[in-house]
Amino acid sequence: PLFAGKNGSAVENFSCVIYNVSLMNCTWQAGRDAPGDTQYFLYWQNSRDDEEMECELYIKDENGRNTGCRFQNVKIMTGKSYFLVNGSSKDSQIQFYDEYIQLYRIEKLTPPSNITVNCDEIKNDCIIQWQRPQISHSNKDKCFQYEINIKYK
Repeated sequence: PLFAGKNGSAVENFSCVIYNVSLMNCTWQAGRDAPGDTQYFLYWQNSRDDEEMECELYIKDENGRNTGCRFQNVKIMTGKSYFLVNGSSKDSQIQFYDEYIQLYRIEKLTPPSNITVNCDEIKNDCIIQWQRPQISHSNKDKCFQYEINIKYK
């Protein structure tokens, strides 16, 4: 059967975020009906051409149960990445959880940098300049929209 295992034993609230250009954090919660000794394992495949890899750096809760994973040097590909969390327990079979994610959709961008403000009181204008956020998968400036809030003090 496709979903062999005890109902309610698969992980819940699985989510991932990419930050600082190439770091990724994935987190989840134990299934609400998972036996107390259940341990979870995350596997992922960045693209169809890459091989499936297990998490190298798990985040653990106070009971030593894996509840997340930290990844380094993540490259954002155009296709969808595949994530699979399965589990094991002495008491019963554990259902797996899987999801396809487009990594660029979960990327948190760094803020713009090197912000400079030059104001000319005689002309009564200001020039504000900045460098766009770093982004791993594109060098296109046209992807970005900015909003400036000016508060008079």
